[in-house]
Amino acid sequence: MKKVQKNSWSTLLAVLIVIFMYNFYQRDSDQYIVTRVIDGDTIELGNGEKVRYIGVDTPELHHPQKKVERFAREAYQANQKMVKNRKVRLEFDVQQKDRYGRLLAYVYTDDGIMVNEWLVASGYARVATFPPNLRFADRFLQLEKEARQQNIGLWGE
Repeated sequence: MKKVQKNSWSTLLAVLIVIFMYNFYQRDSDQYIVTRVIDGDTIELGNGEKVRYIGVDTPELHHPQKKVERFAREAYQANQKMVKNRKVRLEFDVQQKDRYGRLLAYVYTDDGIMVNEWLVASGYARVATFPPNLRFADRFLQLEKEARQQNIGLWGE
């Protein structure tokens, strides 16, 4: 009987170690692995949660009532290049989830680039502000203005 009990404890300990290591890999000091890029402004994390970038809107790629919009594929590919299979850090504003249950966040790559900001500055996204999440709204508006003036991305011919 003691041998069976010892094996059960060993198995339980092994399972707990595996769970701990998986969670550590997925969330390393508030960092997450991006396992899927859904479109230009939405990603999925290794824990299954979807994240919608705060303050930006990219052209529609997967909309049930709209065709694929101009520059949607480019925005998707740019987002994928920035975050797919990489660690990201999430920073929240006032409202942390939207009505669809997605996390709302400012997303930072492992080398410190805020993806939301980069998408606007590079002309892949336009500014879309939804109170109460307005922390970087002024900065995003300035970057969109500069991208428009330089005819970058969406604002090009």
